Amino acid sequence: MPASNPRTKRWSRLEYERLVNLGAFRSGEQVELLGGDLMVCEPQGTPHMTAIRMAEEVLRRAFAAGWEVRTQAPVALDDESEPEADVVVASGSFRDYRHAHPTRPALLVEVADTSLESDRVHKGSAYARAQVAEYWIVNLVDDVLEVYRHPIADSGAPFGWRYGSIVRLAPGERVSPLAAPEARVRVADLLPSQLP
Repeated sequence: MPASNPRTKRWSRLEYERLVNLGAFRSGEQVELLGGDLMVCEPQGTPHMTAIRMAEEVLRRAFAAGWEVRTQAPVALDDESEPEADVVVASGSFRDYRHAHPTRPALLVEVADTSLESDRVHKGSAYARAQVAEYWIVNLVDDVLEVYRHPIADSGAPFGWRYGSIVRLAPGERVSPLAAPEARVRVADLLPSQLP
């Protein structure tokens, strides 16, 4: 009998949401849907969680009224992806999302240490495919902020898209989010290593 290649099941976002609603995952189990695959998220250490809280605080000030800033929350990117970004910035307020997760975030932020390569390649490609205009990686490994902008098609990328502009900013630099161009975010305010 010839050996067969194992088949995997691709999940839709609606199937994934049904699994969540049925309680298929244990409490506290970090799972997200990316490109039809169920992905197990890496555990978070103290610097990782500190950076999430720092980004949330900074972005609440930068975006102010009319914007919802939420942490470790699902985003309904497309029919195959519902990742849980570390920080999500979407227009409106939390009341606007009582029946469904945001689908068109203005900015997604991931804090990366052990997940750095996956956040760059896989999440970056999924976010670009969903036409998220701006994606930031708080890179704890190199102590920089990576700013990704301008999604472009690329058949070599995992989900057929990538970002055309990537800028690495050091702690002494500042960045203005595309959706809040008047704001000036200090990169140091996103990095736990820069805390006094």
